[in-house]
Amino acid sequence: MDAQPNRMQRQLERLSEVPGFLRPWVRNLVLRRAVPFTGTAGLDFVEMSPQRVEVAIANERPVQNHLQGVHASAMNLLAETATGMVVGMNVRDDCVPLAKELKMAFRKRATGALRAVAVLTPEQRATLQASDKGELNVSVVVTDEAGVNPVECEFIWAWIPSGPRTR
Repeated sequence: MDAQPNRMQRQLERLSEVPGFLRPWVRNLVLRRAVPFTGTAGLDFVEMSPQRVEVAIANERPVQNHLQGVHASAMNLLAETATGMVVGMNVRDDCVPLAKELKMAFRKRATGALRAVAVLTPEQRATLQASDKGELNVSVVVTDEAGVNPVECEFIWAWIPSGPRTR
């Protein structure tokens, strides 16, 4: 797929002007300003590409539950952010992505820090470019430090035109 980069992709491409050792820090700063709550939770944007987004969260006190593990709400934020960012990397500039539905099933107790990896297929990326509205199921896998998937997630994202509504 050879779609033109959208606004988010163009902004992230500008990071190539930043020295390599500073890029991860600057990328986190930029994305945390765009979505402030991700900064509050201390999310780390590990990888950002139109095909794949990886986001991590450390098991630190501000995001812990009563068992000193990553809180369920923080797990949700992690998975939602990864899926939302991969959609955001592909949605047309004249559209806005919206979380429509989520399902989370907690399967095992998480150990340590967590990572969420969200991916889009070439067909899903093409669908986002071809229409000014629609919805799709975005795949995301959450893994803990032990390599276990403590939670199974399903996220459905929609996109609509970003202009004013007409009746």
